[in-house]
Amino acid sequence: MSSATFSAVFAAFVLAALAWRTWLGLRQMSHVASHRDSVPADFAAYIPIEAHRKAADYTRDKQRVALVETLVIDGALLFFLTLGGGVAMIDAWSHARLGDGYLRDLATVFAVMIFSGVLALPFDAWRTFVIESRHGFNRTTPAVFIVDLLKGALLAVALGTPLLLAVFWLVDAAGPYWWLYAWIAWIAFTLALVMVYPRWIAPLFNRFTPLEEGDLRRRIEALIERCGFHAKGLFVMDGSRRSSHGNAYFTGFGAEKRIVFFDTLIERLTPSEIEAVLAHELGHFAKGHIPRLLAVRFALALLMLAILGWLYREPAFHQALGLPEPRIGAALVGFALIIPVFTFPFQPLASLIARRQEFEADAFAVEHASAADLTSALAKLYRDNAATLTPDPLHSLVYDSHPPAALRIDHLKRAVP
Repeated sequence: MSSATFSAVFAAFVLAALAWRTWLGLRQMSHVASHRDSVPADFAAYIPIEAHRKAADYTRDKQRVALVETLVIDGALLFFLTLGGGVAMIDAWSHARLGDGYLRDLATVFAVMIFSGVLALPFDAWRTFVIESRHGFNRTTPAVFIVDLLKGALLAVALGTPLLLAVFWLVDAAGPYWWLYAWIAWIAFTLALVMVYPRWIAPLFNRFTPLEEGDLRRRIEALIERCGFHAKGLFVMDGSRRSSHGNAYFTGFGAEKRIVFFDTLIERLTPSEIEAVLAHELGHFAKGHIPRLLAVRFALALLMLAILGWLYREPAFHQALGLPEPRIGAALVGFALIIPVFTFPFQPLASLIARRQEFEADAFAVEHASAADLTSALAKLYRDNAATLTPDPLHSLVYDSHPPAALRIDHLKRAVP
């Protein structure tokens, strides 16, 4: 394939993806607006019309920003960095200052990340300080926002540097199958990260305190015993420091598994409702969703690295990026920018699998907790998080990892004896 052909195919996919995502976004805004003044019957007992209207307005505000960000970041910036020679210019800048070698490749990778992050920053700030504040969710101060950015950047450098250096070295030392060894290194890195995240990384951003003694803790411990789940501890996270949204999750791997509740969740739900929500989360564990997800990610990573290994040997790939010669740093970031464009048609399939897993987790929760409590808990979470109850069906089919609210509640109501 010539560089001109590669560029033409890539441009066609980018434009198709932009058109598709823009059309879906406009459909979502129109559909939500048309149902703004009518609460679905299944939710009439839980959600007042004012909360329903707030969710519609919140959804539309977020969608407007997402549409602009799609055109700027996934459109203009993507074209500039790839076909416009942006990655090549950054790599030439790195070469002029650092010469040949791994430092040049590191500089190229991190410079592209910083450049992209800086351009995306106004959208993140607008979401946090305008949209989230407008709808009463934001509690992040400018100081916390900036510190989070700095921590995230330093963490990316600290964790990414050794992995990138290992990949660069494998390209030189491991021959044509360097990508296979890089995949093995990536698996080891991922598993190590999953294990150390709860103890060392998450506390850099939030405070975690043990769940205090009382009825809630006794309920949770009894539920864990019934489900055969082994956790390192039960913790409450200060999610209210940044947002009023509520959630619960478990994290870690092996002996480092932890169950975490947002403090905002504990404030709003009854102990029996929290028990039902956690039963749903444990359902993902019991049904094997987590190891299956990891296995799929590892398989996809192997496929992506194999494709990168092939493209790295193809002059057309480097020429399309404007590179005078193959450089692994530039090729790596160029590939990372390009590959999502070709995988967007598979988004509906990923969403479908995720929604099926949510139904499986709900079914597990009903077996080990109360369906009525899970129903009321979800209704409260929809209300308090301003999640729309009336998404556009096609938009939901493509993007939503959770079933539409009405369908999910209907399944749970049929499970109530």
